[in-house]
Amino acid sequence: MKKILLKTEQLSKSFSSGGAMQHVLKNIDMELYKGDFTVIMGASGAGKSTLLYALSGMDTPTLGKITFGKKIISDLNSDGLAVFRREHCGFVFQQIYLIDTMSVKDNVLAAGLLVSKDKRSVVSRAKELFKAVDISEETQRKFPTQISGGEAQRVGIVRALINSPEILFADEPTGALNSKTGLDVLNTLTKFNEQGQSVVMVTHDMRSARRGNRILYLKDGSVLGECDLGKYRPNDEERHKKLSDFLTKMGW
Repeated sequence: MKKILLKTEQLSKSFSSGGAMQHVLKNIDMELYKGDFTVIMGASGAGKSTLLYALSGMDTPTLGKITFGKKIISDLNSDGLAVFRREHCGFVFQQIYLIDTMSVKDNVLAAGLLVSKDKRSVVSRAKELFKAVDISEETQRKFPTQISGGEAQRVGIVRALINSPEILFADEPTGALNSKTGLDVLNTLTKFNEQGQSVVMVTHDMRSARRGNRILYLKDGSVLGECDLGKYRPNDEERHKKLSDFLTKMGW
């Protein structure tokens, strides 16, 4: 039986816009499991990113409960949520947000040293991750403006994993990349997932979605359906058809 990492109960999020309430998430009950590559899909405005931000403690729900282990993170204040994110979550965004005035390596080390004061172990972990994503020592010495978009996103993944998070959250991680560099990033995420890293990714891209073993489809703030794709295998036409048929059924 899979271990539950995160659980939501009646999760809801509303905003006031022009004097009217916009209900972005509506009474979502769901579980996220250790080791899964969970993909969240849906049309624009379905609530995908809002759900990811709520699950990761980047935003607070209007109603409902989010539980991580035995901790109810939806009850935490802003300081408590900051600690939760720093100690348990990694983040990869479409915009990479590396600090331009710091080298690639220092961007990663700074994130690691926020959690651990053991610089030697942080440096060792960074070296291991940089090697895993094929970022050379020469590239590590460069500034973010001196490297390609694909390299920067792989650095972003290293930074997200430096503290060995239980969950890696990715919000459209290939959205700003061309086909080749996007594929490199997907291969990187897949490799870490195969090593046991739990991943939750928002995407509107079917090629990216095929990397997941579990697809959740949102419509109008609710989970309309889910699809179990099983373990990822390259060039799996049956997998492609199963996902395509599911998305057609969902009205994608």
